[in-house]
Amino acid sequence: MDTFLAIMSGLAPSVGVGLLFWLAMRKILHADRNERMALERMDAEEAAAAAAAETESR
Repeated sequence: MDTFLAIMSGLAPSVGVGLLFWLAMRKILHADRNERMALERMDAEEAAAAAAAETESR
């Protein structure tokens, strides 16, 4: 039983760091996805406004 606890206590820091890394990467990827969607939305709004201005000027 002592050997098992020694192995588990040796693996715990690696598992903890791995979990923190996974959470950080997940947050980064979600933020990137949200930013890309916001930029696409802004581009679509600008294109629509430009098209409306072009139609009005005719």
